[in-house]
Amino acid sequence: MSDDVSSPETGGSRDDFVTRIIDQLLDLLQTARDWVRQEAEAAVKEKIVPPLQKLGLAVASGFAAASLLVIGLLFIAVAAMVYLAQMVGVPLAFFIVGAVFVTGAAIFTAVKVRSMQP
Repeated sequence: MSDDVSSPETGGSRDDFVTRIIDQLLDLLQTARDWVRQEAEAAVKEKIVPPLQKLGLAVASGFAAASLLVIGLLFIAVAAMVYLAQMVGVPLAFFIVGAVFVTGAAIFTAVKVRSMQP
């Protein structure tokens, strides 16, 4: 008796039948893997990408606003220096403008530290 047993569907050998089964299982696994990848990609595009885009827009607009604020403060400081230099002299004008900025920084720091404490 030989090892060749014919399958009922194809009339081929047992090795051909096992090979077809393995090929179909591999195809099923490939299809399942593709489906999982597609579902994961859809979930990422739906749940993760929009919040990250909003966060990026918020960070970019915050950076732009902070940059414009710094430029505006520099112009105000220069104007204050010119005005105060005419009134009280250059050294005292530097001192006054510097003191205003240091006081403002101290106030903002104190508010931030106080808001961070429980």
